[in-house]
Amino acid sequence: MLGTTTAAAALRRRAAGAGANRWVVLVVLCTSLLLVAVDATVLHVAVPAVTEDLRPSAIELLWIVDTYPLVCAALLILFGTLGDRVGRRRVLLLGYALFGVASAMAALADTAQVLIVARALLGVGGAMIMPATLSILRQVFPDRRERAVAIGIWSAVAAVGAAVGPLLGGFLLEHFWWGSVFLVNIPLMLVSLPVGRLLLPESTGSGDGPWDVVGALMAAGGLFGVVLGVKRLGGGEQMASPFTVLPLVVGTVLLVLFVRRQRRRRHPLVDLKLFSRPAFSTSVGCIVLAMLALVGLELIAAQYLQLVLRLSPLETGLRLLPLTVAAMAAGLVGARLLRRFGPRRMVAAGFCLTAFAVVLLTAMGREDNAPLLLSGFVLLGFGLEVTLFGSYESMLAEAPQEQAGGAAAIGETSYQLGAGLGIALLGSVMNAAYAPGLKAVPGVPASASAAAGHSLGEAYEVAGRLGGSAGGALRRAARDSFVQGLHMTLLVSAGLLLLGAVMALRLPRLMQCEAGVVEVPAPREVAHPPARDSLLRS
Repeated sequence: MLGTTTAAAALRRRAAGAGANRWVVLVVLCTSLLLVAVDATVLHVAVPAVTEDLRPSAIELLWIVDTYPLVCAALLILFGTLGDRVGRRRVLLLGYALFGVASAMAALADTAQVLIVARALLGVGGAMIMPATLSILRQVFPDRRERAVAIGIWSAVAAVGAAVGPLLGGFLLEHFWWGSVFLVNIPLMLVSLPVGRLLLPESTGSGDGPWDVVGALMAAGGLFGVVLGVKRLGGGEQMASPFTVLPLVVGTVLLVLFVRRQRRRRHPLVDLKLFSRPAFSTSVGCIVLAMLALVGLELIAAQYLQLVLRLSPLETGLRLLPLTVAAMAAGLVGARLLRRFGPRRMVAAGFCLTAFAVVLLTAMGREDNAPLLLSGFVLLGFGLEVTLFGSYESMLAEAPQEQAGGAAAIGETSYQLGAGLGIALLGSVMNAAYAPGLKAVPGVPASASAAAGHSLGEAYEVAGRLGGSAGGALRRAARDSFVQGLHMTLLVSAGLLLLGAVMALRLPRLMQCEAGVVEVPAPREVAHPPARDSLLRS
């Protein structure tokens, strides 16, 4: 009797300790997410220094920049579902180790080829880390109200990482060599690895049937081809180019075959029945549309600030900083908004607020209007983060706990795909509206006008070579055409955001909350996964 009482008391203390530690687990997960988010943008400011030191060719430079997001996007589903099978903590810790090794390799790279390989390995590590953070978060916060708070903090950290990357890279480049932007990851990973091993709980999915290796490779190849083709379109490549068409066609075929394979299998890699649930499929679509607007607008806004208003890179980063601060604020208050208004009204309102901000920014002209930019960027950041927060939370709430890794991978893949589509679509709209204004500039030869029609930066270079009144006329015409194209792009983006608001009407009206019991992490010497029956899905 005494032994039974003692055991029961120990179990209660253990459960209480697990509940108290879930916020510590959140800190560990957010730290790893911060590193991945920073690494996605930290190289941007280091490209000139890398080019000067390693002398890469144009194609090598393109791969140095794009390899990380391409590999990461392609492997999210593979490692997300693998974590469901072999253990999410195990995959996450392996991702930590690989990320640290690849960071050292990138920092010490002495050739462009070595740096490309290192960036690819960083992409593999990032693909192991990103879905694992969300799926473990789904596990340790079974109560939807607490999970909403955790996702808000998680999304705020992601926004911080995206903004800190260029600023941290610029600071390091002023004091050290370009490799330091990668070397900074190593001490953080050395801390995260043992801390994560001690504190993070292990969990797996149902484990029914064999893991579909062929399906995982088909998904990886298909996503790699589609994202590569979309990125080439966003970089200004012609649609008819075989280097654009071939990846798109091959990637699309592989994804179609992947879907057919999953529908036929008794134990699919990804349960496509999730998409039959309106809340899940709608959330995924909202993530794609929100990222489509955000990334395309950020890229064009950065060009506007630097090339039209002639701000320095540091001044440009500071002007865009309010967008990130507003996104952080939205992430921190998102849980309260979700409880009060529900997913449907919250996501729809986020889209509408973002569309209003985009329309407001159409008042931007050739002259600087700091108050207008501040207001527009604050509303843009807040509205988009509210949208992404509500979409991610609804998607995770709809997915069963045993499929959390696959669901998180689908969400992150949608995020990456939306970003690529945004650059391609809004960039194409921008180019289509910009180029015609330079065809008949007085005193400018047709060949020079055609070259200037590629981009505003190239137009300035052509104008500088021409000089005199012709160069001045070309510069003014290019600036005016860019502003006109910017307005057209903003209006198209506003239309897409309003489409997202209509789509969000399929989300649940209320946030249905059911209390759950926090899983107790199993001792490390026990190989069995923790029980899942105590989790109640919202």
